[in-house]
Amino acid sequence: MEGTRVLYFDMERCVGCHACETACKIENNISIGPKWIEVVQHDVLKDDGTWTMKFMPMNCRHCAKAPCIPACPTGAIEQGADRVVLVNSRLCIGCAECLQACPFGAPQFGPGGLMEKCTLCAHRDPEAPTACEQFCPVGAIRSGRPQELSSQKRKQCLFIAAAGVTARSTGEA
Repeated sequence: MEGTRVLYFDMERCVGCHACETACKIENNISIGPKWIEVVQHDVLKDDGTWTMKFMPMNCRHCAKAPCIPACPTGAIEQGADRVVLVNSRLCIGCAECLQACPFGAPQFGPGGLMEKCTLCAHRDPEAPTACEQFCPVGAIRSGRPQELSSQKRKQCLFIAAAGVTARSTGEA
């Protein structure tokens, strides 16, 4: 797991601008129709009885035990040592078994009827940001090693908790 790269999405930062979708389409020359990443909007009922909108970019999560791999009858879906799940379009027959198995609805079907999906920008340098991360104007998407992202998230939670304590102690909440 040390060499793996994952994406982290901060729902509190995402503003639903769809820049990640556009960046992905341009970076990967994706035709009209398929979306390797899609910003999904959902309404959330707040404690005070009012509603707010939240946004979540959805793409292939490159699962450690990706259910799409055993579901594919032709072996077109493979996972490398880096845990990136990729599709071999020469082996795909467009049967959509991978879509049935994926809990995130990540598989997309291009103009030729074959499955395509997020590659975590595997064509880029592994240390470079993904296109969706690079062009997110609010920093809601980050990529990195799970341990690094976990550490960043814990520091963020500590900062927020400390700020809340300070605000309460000064009466500025």
